[in-house]
Amino acid sequence: MIPRFISPTIQRLAKGFPVLVLTGPRQSGKTTLVRDTFPDKPYVSLENPDQRLFANEDPRGFLARYPDGAIFDEVQRAPELLSYIQGIVDEQRTPGRYVLTGSQNFALSRQVNQSLAGRAGIAQLLPLSGGELMAEGFIKNGLDEWLFTGGYPALYSTVVTPSDWFASYVTTYLERDVRDLTTVRDLITFQRFLRLCAARTGQLLNLSSLATDCGISQSTATAWLSILEASYIVFRLTPHFANFGKRLIKAPKLYFHDTGLAVFLLGIQTPEQLATHSARGALFETMVVSEYLRVRWNRGDISNLYFWRDSTGNEVDLLLDEAGVLHPIEIKSGQTVAGDMLRTLKKWQTISESTVEPRLVFGGEGAYLRSGVQVTGWREMLGGDAREVTE
Repeated sequence: MIPRFISPTIQRLAKGFPVLVLTGPRQSGKTTLVRDTFPDKPYVSLENPDQRLFANEDPRGFLARYPDGAIFDEVQRAPELLSYIQGIVDEQRTPGRYVLTGSQNFALSRQVNQSLAGRAGIAQLLPLSGGELMAEGFIKNGLDEWLFTGGYPALYSTVVTPSDWFASYVTTYLERDVRDLTTVRDLITFQRFLRLCAARTGQLLNLSSLATDCGISQSTATAWLSILEASYIVFRLTPHFANFGKRLIKAPKLYFHDTGLAVFLLGIQTPEQLATHSARGALFETMVVSEYLRVRWNRGDISNLYFWRDSTGNEVDLLLDEAGVLHPIEIKSGQTVAGDMLRTLKKWQTISESTVEPRLVFGGEGAYLRSGVQVTGWREMLGGDAREVTE
């Protein structure tokens, strides 16, 4: 198993709460991680029809088989268990007694909030970060290869190609999770919606335009986007409220959690095609933003990430809000740092009157100070820069 940076967090939560809940997208490594971290606990997959039937029909009898606790995988498939687990842990709050995993964030969060509020420590596991892959020597062939492959663990533990794996992943996701979460009757249209979202990663989200392009109502587009968020396929980056005397853009930006999936949905078949594709800059931005989000979630923190843009076109790609102190980060996919790449950050300093050192993350390599801006290559960011900035 590739070591995961979230491991200290789930161990800490298991020592402080009687229930540990680990959520994240399918195939992100949740099962492997919890079984490796808690090898002495019995493991039960509620994807198994027999186990799920037993848990739903006789939750008390089911839990009686595991008096010292267990790992229950995909627990949202047996929601009645959570109320009974609440009763057990209220009688005896043994730390780390139950470990629950799930891949449907909305459903599981609602169930946990109803039954296990104050009793469960919650962590979120995304696919492998660039830092995790680099630490194990997996990123060897450059930026485009990594953007093309993404971070799902199976792509590094088997010989399957990204195209074959993502084709199966999307089919499975459409056939199972979508129908679990909502009544999507037209899977072909939903798949078109998914591809249109991929074409908009790193861009301002215009739901009206997205709905029109897909041929659906705006209310349907809103519901379908919520499904993608619930399944950890996409996330929205909200604009920061800082005004500085400017009229602000209020629309969020849309990002995929994994660039490999977005690349597949865009129909890009090789890293060489990606290198010259018009979406490469947006995909690089997606990678950087998602890396910073992984850092926060791996530590058990909520997101402190925003962007800033005013109506005149001034924009900072990423703002880290640390107790009200804003750390501006500009993201450029080019391998060479040109002077105009620094202009936005200089403009930000003037508008905000900030003395915080701005940062530029670019598609080349190296780390140095230029004109008061900390310039950081993508490899250097993965080697620790993202973690250092958020600490």
